Amino acid sequence: MAIKVDKEGRLFHLQTKDSTYQMYADEKGILLHTYYGKKIDEENLRGLICRADVGFSGNPPEAGEDRSYSLDCLPQEMPGSGVGDYRDDCIRLWHSDGSMAADFRYVGYEILAGSYRIPGLPALHDSEEEQGQTLVITLKEVASQVMVCLYYGVFEAENVITRAVRVENQGKEDVILDECLSCCLDFQFGDLDMVTFAGRHAMERGPERNPVGRTRLEVGSVRGTSSHQYNPAVILCSPQATEDFGDCYGMCLAYSGNFVVSAQKDQRGQTRAVMGINPRQFSFCLKEGEAFDAPQVILSYSDRGFTGLSHQYHRILREHMCRGKYVRARRPVLINNWEATYFDFNEEKLMAIARKASSLGIEMLVLDDGWFGKRDSDNSGLGDWFVNEKKLGGSLKRLGDRIHDLGMQFGLWFEPEMVSQDSDLYRAHPDWAVQVPGREPNRGRNQLVLDMSRKEVRDYLLERMTDILSNAPIDYVKWDMNRSVCDIYSHTYNRIGEFYHRYVCGVYDLLERLLARFPDLLLEGCSGGGGRFDAGMLYYSPQIWCSDNTDAINRLDIQYGTSFFYPVSTMGSHVSAVPNHQTGRVTPFQTRGHVALSGSFGYELDLNKVTEEEQALVKEQVAQFHKYYELTHEGTYYRLSGPAGRFCAWEFVDADQSQALETLVMTSAEGNPMPVHTTVKGLDPEKRYRCSYNDMVCSGRTWMNGGLTLERVPGEYESLLIEWRAEE
Repeated sequence: MAIKVDKEGRLFHLQTKDSTYQMYADEKGILLHTYYGKKIDEENLRGLICRADVGFSGNPPEAGEDRSYSLDCLPQEMPGSGVGDYRDDCIRLWHSDGSMAADFRYVGYEILAGSYRIPGLPALHDSEEEQGQTLVITLKEVASQVMVCLYYGVFEAENVITRAVRVENQGKEDVILDECLSCCLDFQFGDLDMVTFAGRHAMERGPERNPVGRTRLEVGSVRGTSSHQYNPAVILCSPQATEDFGDCYGMCLAYSGNFVVSAQKDQRGQTRAVMGINPRQFSFCLKEGEAFDAPQVILSYSDRGFTGLSHQYHRILREHMCRGKYVRARRPVLINNWEATYFDFNEEKLMAIARKASSLGIEMLVLDDGWFGKRDSDNSGLGDWFVNEKKLGGSLKRLGDRIHDLGMQFGLWFEPEMVSQDSDLYRAHPDWAVQVPGREPNRGRNQLVLDMSRKEVRDYLLERMTDILSNAPIDYVKWDMNRSVCDIYSHTYNRIGEFYHRYVCGVYDLLERLLARFPDLLLEGCSGGGGRFDAGMLYYSPQIWCSDNTDAINRLDIQYGTSFFYPVSTMGSHVSAVPNHQTGRVTPFQTRGHVALSGSFGYELDLNKVTEEEQALVKEQVAQFHKYYELTHEGTYYRLSGPAGRFCAWEFVDADQSQALETLVMTSAEGNPMPVHTTVKGLDPEKRYRCSYNDMVCSGRTWMNGGLTLERVPGEYESLLIEWRAEE
């Protein structure tokens, strides 16, 4: 059993294959956190909690004259607010009498078979091979009828524990929920670093590492999405942690909207880390009988450094978050027309690209922006989801049929959440756009945001998308979202603090209904590239456009940072033209292909304009994608070196350790260069492997301990694929 409870029903052990999470409801009903880390025996570690009389840290009424008992110093599972704990809290309440206090005490528990679901929100799910187990702990607020249910899901084999929160108002009076974070981790001892993943549009998810001290470390988003700027996934690790050694704790929020995560040491050197919906511009009114569900936090611990932690997240997200046909089905190699034509296309231009792509082995053409409404630039047409047959020179069905006749699949771009002011939809329903009455709205990309919290908006979008997808042979949809959300206002409810969360839930609702109608559709998420690359979106789209930046060298940084949490199979990655449209850099065609192979592979250029030599490389790259598909999409991934040095290298190893593939890209050149030496990881020490680079045969133990030195230093931006195969 993954969940074990003592006979008094107050000591809880959550056991995975290699880790233990322990908590204890003490005699005063406070749910205390005692331990999270390497697996231990089922023994009570409450003795680790050292109580003391700490000046100006008050004591709850039940403590009597015991000044050593203070919420301000105790490690807690769900710290409340306004009752003596002055550190970061997880839940804040406004009561009908005007008071603001949240003091929760233990009531009881329940153990459920299988993983839990969260109404209207994504969450890890059971697979055919493995079921999770759920612990539900109930707490009650001491002076009201507000109940909190804490959900703990355990995926034993993956070393993953999830957390979620449900707040219920069982009283007669309204309660305002002013904050509801999903997770608190209290560490009583030791120093920790916090690794966050920061960036900007076209340069997302770069790792940043800072020591946790008395000054709060905090990142988050108030942009309406998880954002390009910060990702809702962080690592807390020992200061000595490296790729292969040291304690690492991951916190990954399955949510696509505003979030916050922070870590800080308190006056006694204890570290508290919290994660959940950002409380800025958040409040929910809970009337009698109403409940609020907070999103899931996916926790994982590894004592094998960042690599061990990444492997656990890759497996859990690939197998227990992604859903549908394309969890296992092979993804097609696609070509997107965007950087080839932008808005300037017609049917024959598209067919010319498709014919050339088909002749080179590419399996899908994706028609990007500009096929609908009055849409010849990004200044008009969004919201008018009606095919512009005049521009295409015929119906979308005819175009799709012609592409299918080539033996290819057909994909289509949508941006459902947006509206242009120059559109028939906006002229008919200006109140559907998010804007404050009486104020001129802010625009991003010269567009406004539709109020996805409104059912009539979602119904319209579902109707239009269903009509288009039902009347043309469309196999794939790229779902884009190209601006941040502001000017929040709603015509359907009064509490603006509810808007951002209702918006995200509305997006999820539309996605769920669309996929229920078209279960075999391959959906790729996008938000200006990687502005909504999070675990929540993976519940609906098994791949996400990793970044609008297709420059191969910049992509090394972007894909490197993304890999700490997210599987390579989820990263949309394409070969584009040079000079690159974002950076102007010129890189070899082969290098662009090698970088894009580490992702859901495709092309973003006009193949009629490349050389015959490059066309031959396209055929070779497509063949490599198919040859190495199981490695790149289902294998174990290792970061061999980061992109900050002279070269960047990474490796895939298959499940039975019979094959490995290393990719190496030189990122700089220097005079009188030093040799290039890379490590090799993940092989079976007892097997013997032949290396394709030098034809040497050595044991896995020798390769992993000795590594590989290149006979020649590659030139700047040159790349290599190196394969290891086990000898029979």
